[in-house]
Amino acid sequence: MVATLDDALSRTFAALADPTRRAILARLADGSANVGDLAEPFDMSFAAVSKHLRVLEGAGLVTRGRDAQYRPATLDARPLEAASAWISDYSRFWGDSFDALDDFLAHAVSGRRPAAAERDGGAR
Repeated sequence: MVATLDDALSRTFAALADPTRRAILARLADGSANVGDLAEPFDMSFAAVSKHLRVLEGAGLVTRGRDAQYRPATLDARPLEAASAWISDYSRFWGDSFDALDDFLAHAVSGRRPAAAERDGGAR
């Protein structure tokens, strides 16, 4: 299946997939910055940072303003809320997985049957 970036959540995750863009977002969490400020910790050109900013803008994670000749970038974290909600939908899965692991490890260490097997009457 070929992924398309025609929905907001896909654009958010695509933008977050790159470590440089995540670092830019982390910097912008401290406040607005221009391209020069954002490029400083990276070994890349202003043009490369501008390309990353365009991806972040396309995902709605960054807005650009005007301040004389500068265009400061500002974090807009609202799209992260939808990404966080999507991820948190899987918390039950992880909770169940960790419970099963806990049962398995308790069995392995103590030699007793896992709690799930006891509840199921040994059906596992």
